[in-house]
Amino acid sequence: MSKAFTRETEHDDDDADGGAAIATPGGKNYVTRQGYERLRRELLTLMDEERPKVVEAVHWAAKNGDRSENGDYLYGKKRLREIDRRIRFLTKRLEIAEVVDPSLHHGNDQVFFGATVTYADETGRETTVTIMGTDEADNTQGQVSWVSPVARALLKARVGDVVKLAVPGGLQELEVLEVRYPAPGA
Repeated sequence: MSKAFTRETEHDDDDADGGAAIATPGGKNYVTRQGYERLRRELLTLMDEERPKVVEAVHWAAKNGDRSENGDYLYGKKRLREIDRRIRFLTKRLEIAEVVDPSLHHGNDQVFFGATVTYADETGRETTVTIMGTDEADNTQGQVSWVSPVARALLKARVGDVVKLAVPGGLQELEVLEVRYPAPGA
């Protein structure tokens, strides 16, 4: 049966922990200070602004009679579950977060968390990525999670090193061309 025709329960078993159990090596949740603050702002916005508005809308809709056919009530309850799930997720992720300051490695030529790395593949094509936390990486901005295959291949390498990246077609060699870190205080 299609998922669209199943009843959503108050507490879905497949998401009982709010999705916070993202598998990371050693259970670490490395994050930059900016990423931590962004997650914290989202959590506070959900708790202080969005959730109260939705609770008020659900309360209003509940007073309008038959709840089984009340679209405002049904949508509001669904939205409230989504908000509560996200709040649980963010709370758990922030509890296990380890804030890392990449600027401590400024001037270093070895790849660690927070590094912006330029590398060349076997065809000579250059790519630049910044190694970020799993909760803050955005591929559209050239950011990769520190647990991604490319980041794991690059970590601890130095400028001039050739590392091997496992890809569906076998192994690909990447040469580290440049490693940059933000300046202290930036």
